[in-house]
Amino acid sequence: MKMIQKTDDKVVFQTKMEESLANAIRRHLNHIPILAVDKLEISKNDSPLYDETIAHRIGLIPLKMDKPVNEKTSVKLKLVVKKEGFVYSKELSGAVKVAYGEIPITSLEKGQELELTAIVKAGRGHEHSKFSPGLMFYRNVFNIKIEKGCPQEVVEVCPQEVLKLKEGIVVVKDNSKCDMCDACTEMCEKQGKDSIKISPTKELRITLESFGQLNVEEMLKRSVDALKKDLKEVSKKLEK
Repeated sequence: MKMIQKTDDKVVFQTKMEESLANAIRRHLNHIPILAVDKLEISKNDSPLYDETIAHRIGLIPLKMDKPVNEKTSVKLKLVVKKEGFVYSKELSGAVKVAYGEIPITSLEKGQELELTAIVKAGRGHEHSKFSPGLMFYRNVFNIKIEKGCPQEVVEVCPQEVLKLKEGIVVVKDNSKCDMCDACTEMCEKQGKDSIKISPTKELRITLESFGQLNVEEMLKRSVDALKKDLKEVSKKLEK
């Protein structure tokens, strides 16, 4: 495995993996139990937004998951704001913290109030997108073969800057960036040449992005665990 990029909420790596396995892991991200606001009890709302709009916004605020959760997990959050200005996600208080505190919920004028209680529960992304922990996407890593006499102009037409000139000869700079847009091969064809050949390898470039509830490493681990659990259930049923 080759690590390409790693931050707190994103990781990009390159590895040999079947597309079917990568897709199964991707789909099982939405089988991980994730906390989100499920119900809202609004006691007072003087803001310009309807109750339904505020409920929708709060429901999509990512909540940190520092402890294991299950279907029986239930937490209450409260929000009481009486000041003029924007109301932000950080003003929700309770046993669970928000992942991002500067998400705007609504705004209040002088003398207006917003008071509510949020009921948090665990759910899965296949039930509702608010329970989704993040994204995973992937693409093939391609092998690029360049023949002699390749026109130098292909370096400029490549949008991903995959190619470069070395002593007047076109060479591959970074094949991991190639997304097979065919800009280079089309230019060669227009000039009557077949100088570049692109073919898929057995490696995938995989990107994982977290919405903030879990870090990317934990998100990937739990997705794999969820896949293993489902495969175990399938094996049991096949044995009957």
